Amino acid sequence: MLLIGSPPLDVRDLQVVLAIASAGSTAAASPTLNLTQSAVSRALSLAEERLGAPIFERTGRGLTPTPAGQRLIAGARPVLAQLAELVESARALAVAPTRLRIVCECYTAYRWLPSVLRRLHESYPKVDVTLAIEHTHDPVAALVAGEVDMALLTMARVRGRLRELPLFSDEVVFVVAASHPLAAQRSITARDLCEHLLISSHTPEAETRWFMTRLFGRRRPKLDFLRLPLTEAIVDAARAGMGIAVLSEWIASGYLDRTDLVAKRLSSAPLRRPWRLAFRDEVAGAAQRLASALERAAPHMYKGDARTRRTGDAALIRY
Repeated sequence: MLLIGSPPLDVRDLQVVLAIASAGSTAAASPTLNLTQSAVSRALSLAEERLGAPIFERTGRGLTPTPAGQRLIAGARPVLAQLAELVESARALAVAPTRLRIVCECYTAYRWLPSVLRRLHESYPKVDVTLAIEHTHDPVAALVAGEVDMALLTMARVRGRLRELPLFSDEVVFVVAASHPLAAQRSITARDLCEHLLISSHTPEAETRWFMTRLFGRRRPKLDFLRLPLTEAIVDAARAGMGIAVLSEWIASGYLDRTDLVAKRLSSAPLRRPWRLAFRDEVAGAAQRLASALERAAPHMYKGDARTRRTGDAALIRY
């Protein structure tokens, strides 16, 4: 009988590597892993020692995957998903159908999430996931209270005995009228954002802080915002030449089939917003399966597989 040898890396090593790849640094990955930054750094060093090769390069912008790291990251999530599916398929033979409720922190995800859940139910009929939109205003509180089982999060921090999985990122893009002076530029600069009116929805305070920090660091210039409650109103204001609409690529892509609007990326680097799946411990298996389905299905304006989305190598689709 052929016995398969034990690989040098285990499941926890892969989870650490994926969390760091998604977050960009050990400090940013520590809340996801429920570890201190020093513990994450030690775990990464141990994984690199076991692998026998560096997984990340330390640069001024954080941690960037090496070629070996890119290969490991590309294969890690399918391996974890297959393991979770193996365990759940074995359990499914003896358990009743699982009914779960999921909520999103940001309304932009509701644009495509229902179709993902439908396909998931077709593939795994014993896992039935429904949306709990009424808890969008405070998804973590609903998760802690047991009113939902999983939450798709961007900026909110989990508390209590909850677990998380890093997912993908969506890019924040800047939409202007084709007649706007910035339409001729290749990309948008931080200075452009200081000089023009920004049109957006009423975003949570945590997301506003993230936006300002990513753009300006500790320097916090005063920006002029026009806050509108409806996506159509935001887009129409940009179409009228009033300013720059700040939108998720998921939303913006639906309005770029006409020639009167153009989308621009941030010149310094793509402005990507990380997403995580938070869940209660008792639904860990179903959460792993859902995380795998979400990463494969999330729509993007940019070409590239999950690996290039995480490492920033995606190519722009022309529109």
